[in-house]
Amino acid sequence: MPDVRAVTAADIGSALAAGLADFRRAPAFGLFFGAVYAMGGLIIALSLALWHVPWLIYPCAIGFPLIGPFIAVGLYEVSRRLERGETLSWPGVLGFVWAQRRRELGWMAFVMLFIFWVWMYQIRLLIALVLGRLSFSTLPKFVDIVLTTPEGWLFLVLGHIVGAVLALILFSLTVVSVPLLMERDLDIVTAMATSVRAVLASPVPMLGWGVVVTLLVLAGAASAFIGLVVVLPVLGHATWHLYRAIIPPA
Repeated sequence: MPDVRAVTAADIGSALAAGLADFRRAPAFGLFFGAVYAMGGLIIALSLALWHVPWLIYPCAIGFPLIGPFIAVGLYEVSRRLERGETLSWPGVLGFVWAQRRRELGWMAFVMLFIFWVWMYQIRLLIALVLGRLSFSTLPKFVDIVLTTPEGWLFLVLGHIVGAVLALILFSLTVVSVPLLMERDLDIVTAMATSVRAVLASPVPMLGWGVVVTLLVLAGAASAFIGLVVVLPVLGHATWHLYRAIIPPA
């Protein structure tokens, strides 16, 4: 079991500064992975509109960041190579990301997608239980109902509580495990247990980091996902440096 070090708010600030510095040193890689992530969110939103379920765009935009840590694997590799002084190349970075499909990291992607599926399923369930008797067929009508009716307020409260619980669970399981699985040959259970131990070792700073990540990602998603092109790479690089502060070298 890897050792875990406690971190402080100063370490969070240092990780963010280092993440921004990595993004400036390798902006092409950051913008590429950020654009892939943003494009994925935009495609999901457009698909929901074409499938005539536009009211799911908001909960989907809230839940979509749950899979962000897996998308950031390429950014972790860029930061790893920068700290080693290695030359960055597209074949090297993309080849490394592609190779992860044969390792334990692939199972972590399954965990993230499963929790995202649970999030979307419980939203559909809450819509049926709380808003079932109300009629809405467009996104503006849905927004009007949830903001102006008692049923809508109840839906928002319950939905955000459940979403916060799922986000906390996934954050605790992945904040360290994804870069750990990327760097070392460990099993997924050990990696997730180490990630939970890291959160428990520094609960206030780590929860603060989770809030910062959530707010920045939501702000990026609110701009039609365009802001994620910059937000994701900065947070991805910062997560790598935070991982370095938490997990001592092997």
